[in-house]
Amino acid sequence: MDVKGLAALVTGGASGMGAVTGRALAAAGAKVAFLDVNQAAAEAVAADVGGLGLGCDVTDAAAAEAAVAKARQAHGPARILVNCAGVAPAKRIVGRDGPMPLADFQKVVSINLIGSFNMLRLAAADMTAAEPLNDDGERGIIISTASVAAFDGQVGQVAYAASKAGIIGMMLPAAREFARFGVRVLTIAPGLIGTPMLLNMPQEVQDNLAGQVPFPKRFGKAEEYAALVMHLCANPMLNGETIRLDGAMRRQ
Repeated sequence: MDVKGLAALVTGGASGMGAVTGRALAAAGAKVAFLDVNQAAAEAVAADVGGLGLGCDVTDAAAAEAAVAKARQAHGPARILVNCAGVAPAKRIVGRDGPMPLADFQKVVSINLIGSFNMLRLAAADMTAAEPLNDDGERGIIISTASVAAFDGQVGQVAYAASKAGIIGMMLPAAREFARFGVRVLTIAPGLIGTPMLLNMPQEVQDNLAGQVPFPKRFGKAEEYAALVMHLCANPMLNGETIRLDGAMRRQ
């Protein structure tokens, strides 16, 4: 699928992998709406590439519907959705202060999993109603962001790992449901990506973490995530799959 001229939605678009992915899509000619709870930051990133910056809480049905409607009015129906919005707090199930507050678990699942589903349902409604784009009958692509924690979750990652495993779990049934419409659904499971959260850690901690990656022995780059998104858009045979982007890392 050639992304040139197509409407794209990128959540978590104000920073990190979302911002870099949105820029890559815009550079390829897509009309990109950067969605983020930080509206000012989303607008700033969008202004650099002639896109649209929108405030959006992905956990809020009405807010997400309003943001998608604004993007549709500006760019036409969504053809590309990249879900990058998410949080990654760490907390043990039972810590020094007792059991994890249920609200903490619910918040992570709400943002990471329910937020991804919320955007998936809205973008898919646009895509399935649109006209085919090519001889294969493609109408759009939905890419969500999971994590290697879905497979190799560490102590303290129970909420995060559960939310990311849920993203992987909903991908295949969604791909099967939308196959007849020519809408592909995929998931990327990144490992250690060099986001501000990691890069603000002490250098010795960074070195220890990077040393766990077999090759290359470094953190992944947001640009490498974006490059994979671009390839997924271009390769129509990639569908209903989770792709690990982790340098062969398997955490103990």
